[in-house]
Amino acid sequence: MVNFLLEIFIFCYVLVLVSGFSEKLETLPFHEGYSQLFGHDNLMVLQDGKSVHISLDERTGAGFVSQDLYLHGLFSASIKLPEDYTAGVVVAFYMSNGDMFEKNHDEIDFEFLGNIRAKNWRIQTNIYGNGSTNVGREERYGLWFDPTEDFHTYTILWTDSHIIFYVDNVPIREIKRTQEMGGDFPSKPMSLYATIWDGSSWATNGGKYKVNYKYAPYVAKFSDFVLHGCAVDPIELSPKCDIVQDSASIPTEISPDQRRKMERFRKKHLQYSYCYDRTRYKVPLSECVVDPKEANRLRGFDPVTFGGVPRHHNKRHHQRQSRREDTSAK
Repeated sequence: MVNFLLEIFIFCYVLVLVSGFSEKLETLPFHEGYSQLFGHDNLMVLQDGKSVHISLDERTGAGFVSQDLYLHGLFSASIKLPEDYTAGVVVAFYMSNGDMFEKNHDEIDFEFLGNIRAKNWRIQTNIYGNGSTNVGREERYGLWFDPTEDFHTYTILWTDSHIIFYVDNVPIREIKRTQEMGGDFPSKPMSLYATIWDGSSWATNGGKYKVNYKYAPYVAKFSDFVLHGCAVDPIELSPKCDIVQDSASIPTEISPDQRRKMERFRKKHLQYSYCYDRTRYKVPLSECVVDPKEANRLRGFDPVTFGGVPRHHNKRHHQRQSRREDTSAK
């Protein structure tokens, strides 16, 4: 009975929140919403109490975690990424309950992947539900701006039926829950995390380029924290918020104008999507909405991964590509 009442409460709360859209959601000082997770003095809270720097050096990375667990809501932060040579560096802003559910945890991830000098950072998004780490749902993108020059806002919207990732209020990815997903859709209360760490083994060109600590410390800067959801006691399963205390609006779905913006973004900046990866999934997963234009563009970029072409049949293509790269490097 308690579980049923909690589900009704959360559903009604989210309906109140998502009745419209506002860009003026209340931001929290760092210590009112977050606590340090690790990193000792590699985490620095600025004097205004509203901004924090986390850094990676040869000793350690750093991270922080929300003081509460949340079940659905809108969560965001403004982030400025490290500049110069950042290969192997990973900055993450994500939701997880891995500390509570080690074998069947949920996650909703923004991961920022560093790069060699003169190459831009890339963003990776992903979700896991009920420990489904063997089923990757990654997408990777470039950006239309340099994320090291200024702060930009990265947002996660999570309801019981869909997840939307935003960059500067532009939706870049939408995941709608399907019956076939079952427990693969994140459904348990989660905390918010932000971390910076050494991902040399995979983050840049599959591990080809490593973190070079002569460029350390690598500093990621965070501000404008929004934790706009219903905090939930994970033991008693009782909400700790008042349904009428905050009627600030959050979108329930993507508007036609925002959908056009999302389509333009994906047309220009989508670099990888599991929905089109024929080397991993012969048939797209149930939540995938296959766009023929996206499929054709990615297939032209990498016919092996996105076209199902056997790798040895594509040898001539790789030879031509290598010659083009050699010529352009001269």
